[in-house]
Amino acid sequence: MTEVKREKFGDLPDGKGQVEKFLLRSDTVKVEVISLGCIITALETKDRDGKFSDIVLGFDNLEGYLSKHPYFGAVVGRVANRIAKGKFVVEGQAYQLAINNGPNSLHGGLKGFDKAVWVPEVVADGVRFFRESLDGEEGYPGELKVWVTYTLKDEAFTINYRAQSNKTTPVNLTNHAYFNLEGQGSPNMYNHEFTIEADSYLPVDETQIPTGEVASVQNTAFDLRKPVELGRHLQAFQLNGFDHNFCLKQTKEPQFCARVYHPPSGRTMEVYTTQPGIQFYTGNFLDGSLMGKGGCVYPKHSGFCLETQNWPDAVNKNHFPDAMLHSGEQYKHTTCFKFFVS
Repeated sequence: MTEVKREKFGDLPDGKGQVEKFLLRSDTVKVEVISLGCIITALETKDRDGKFSDIVLGFDNLEGYLSKHPYFGAVVGRVANRIAKGKFVVEGQAYQLAINNGPNSLHGGLKGFDKAVWVPEVVADGVRFFRESLDGEEGYPGELKVWVTYTLKDEAFTINYRAQSNKTTPVNLTNHAYFNLEGQGSPNMYNHEFTIEADSYLPVDETQIPTGEVASVQNTAFDLRKPVELGRHLQAFQLNGFDHNFCLKQTKEPQFCARVYHPPSGRTMEVYTTQPGIQFYTGNFLDGSLMGKGGCVYPKHSGFCLETQNWPDAVNKNHFPDAMLHSGEQYKHTTCFKFFVS
């Protein structure tokens, strides 16, 4: 049985309330999440010697998460990833979102789900967060009700997402945790071995928007179907890093899609999802300017993200998986992270 503890994490400025923290603990994994942005603030797993280490990047206190940061550990939405020029059309009506990433809209806009305080509820083996996104929030149509549930059972940490809207609206939710299996604060993850079970990926333009092509990974740097050591792989293909969507087979039950292995510690993470895509991001824009947990700084390539999601800019590309949630329908998907020692 998972132990769940609830405590105060910090006070919001100007007397606007408080942020709570929830500690989930099994024999092999410890997770801490807060009601601000459903942020995963810590995730501890054992190495082959049985020693726990925190493997997610973040901050020691609320002030860090209230300041500008690259979405450490947060649920992002209403639409994760990028929408070209912040524009889309729903049922003949054009919508314009805030531009916050070059010429595009990213991760829900200027004040996305990551910056909202959610209403928490302790459930069996975890915690459920709820929020209502009002019609017109950040430019999106429809009143959207959203539930995000975190549960921990033994080595499996599962995130369930659910949403309902009273109008047709695009929805694409994911979690933006940055991992380093050597332990947060390690300077890079070049010795990590990555596997992604995907036969195709989405090439992008200079602003990171998919071109529309669904390209085969065969004979390219994006063929990660067999394990590759990240440092050697980036060097061999002269890559700055990854920030790309890999295309998965969408299923009703979570399917295996990615594995990360850290040989020195033995730590292994597997990802399972019902989503049609996974964004592999290698922390290319981290620059060492942020002071993280324990006084650590986070330089380029010191953390990776595996964001299960719909494909980027799907609202503007008819041949991509449908990103629209209609009134009377239910948005549902599940992602599971499993942690063990190899």
